[in-house]
Amino acid sequence: MAMATLRSIPLRTALRGGSRPSASLKRGFASSSNQDDAYETAKWEKITYLGIISCSGLAFYNLSKGHPHHEEPPPYPYLHIRNKEFPWGPDGLFEVKHH
Repeated sequence: MAMATLRSIPLRTALRGGSRPSASLKRGFASSSNQDDAYETAKWEKITYLGIISCSGLAFYNLSKGHPHHEEPPPYPYLHIRNKEFPWGPDGLFEVKHH
């Protein structure tokens, strides 16, 4: 079957008039102009730079403002219940208590 297909391709080409290129084989694209591509590229490059500048400015503005500091919550003694000693001593590993 495959050999018959391979043999028939040159025969079909010869019957159609040789190996001249057909005009119908060229494919036309929707945007064939390079000027349109360059214009779109330049437009989106400008939009990108404008977006970077505006986002950076907004971030600088938001980060430069102060933020409210809340009062520290009162110490709750029930949060530090220890029923047995730690191997490194009576205080926590990262706690420093002044006796």
